[in-house]
Amino acid sequence: MRYLAESFILGALRRSRSVEQFLGPVGPPERRGVRYVEVRAARTSYEVYVHAVEDVGHEGFVDLDVFPPFDQDAEEEDFGQLLGTTEDPQDALTLAEERTGAVPGRWVNQGVVQDEYRDFVRAGRRSGMSPDGASEPGRRWL
Repeated sequence: MRYLAESFILGALRRSRSVEQFLGPVGPPERRGVRYVEVRAARTSYEVYVHAVEDVGHEGFVDLDVFPPFDQDAEEEDFGQLLGTTEDPQDALTLAEERTGAVPGRWVNQGVVQDEYRDFVRAGRRSGMSPDGASEPGRRWL
């Protein structure tokens, strides 16, 4: 099972493991990019980051961590935009969902977001589709 139940999400965060969610395409068709959101544990808090990278991958190259940042002016050390910090892991998930349109039932362990991207590529990079190719009419792909 790819997607994490809420208890597993909270457990991962409490063990200082990040959880992520693929958010889909960003940018105009002539300059493709994709976004994903990450919730990570910090020393005494939980941080929410959104990452936007150029869509330069294919089925055999899905490592979003090495894709160039979508914002060409971004410093590599500053990769990802910090959306906020909370003291509670559940509050961090809520913040991520409210600020990015993430869906509660689609959180994955760190690194699995690349499988989500691969599914998106296989589905033809279509807007309005979930990473696994299913239709998601209410989903916002920004």
